[in-house]
Amino acid sequence: MSISLKHLFRSSLPHRLSSSYTRLTRLPSSPLTNTTRSLTTTPPTKMRLPYIPNPPPTSSDAEQAIVDRITARRAPRPLQPLDLTLLHSPPVADGWNSFLGAIRTQTLLPADERELAISRVAVCNGAWYEWHHHAPLAVQAGVSEGEDGLGVVKRQEPLLIEEGDQKKGGLNERQWAAVCLTDEMTRNVKVRDETFERVRELFSEREVVELTAIIACYNCVSRFLVALDVGERNGTGPDDAAH
Repeated sequence: MSISLKHLFRSSLPHRLSSSYTRLTRLPSSPLTNTTRSLTTTPPTKMRLPYIPNPPPTSSDAEQAIVDRITARRAPRPLQPLDLTLLHSPPVADGWNSFLGAIRTQTLLPADERELAISRVAVCNGAWYEWHHHAPLAVQAGVSEGEDGLGVVKRQEPLLIEEGDQKKGGLNERQWAAVCLTDEMTRNVKVRDETFERVRELFSEREVVELTAIIACYNCVSRFLVALDVGERNGTGPDDAAH
């Protein structure tokens, strides 16, 4: 008995669809499904680029000279995670080293004011790698670790020059002016006239230039650190133990 092609097609179609459906249902889970599952865990943060090996490999005498200059500035400490990130581009690392060297070792601004400004930049930008390097230096320079010292710098709300009587804690007038200038430069870029006028009353012209340069410099540093998560500190805070 002959069977029409039309009838054969109709009778086999459900089987083919059923087989196809079975094969589809046996496919492995999609990337979207895997991604959804992964959101239930919080893996430790990781720097977004690999660090350069230490000691850093070089391809020329000029690059080795750059490494030597950075190593000399860091001594007696070893090269830091920031150095081992910047050295992906030796010319950038070299310019960075020169600029930071001038800011940190060739300015006349007192260490307490410098380190308070840097620490406040770190708080405003959430750069906790920067904080854990510079808050201890502020303490070494005489700033209290308590609520009347670093506690003032750790506040999340804006610091306004006119609120010093209520909020400056144990900071002196120059320290308070330094952190308020830092706050406005970091949060708003523009500085209010009343803030700058107070800074101008308390600091010499050279000190104003140096303080402003320090704040601008460490805004650059903090943005680099946070963007790449150098030191794996993103997502922590000022009171989390350094690692």
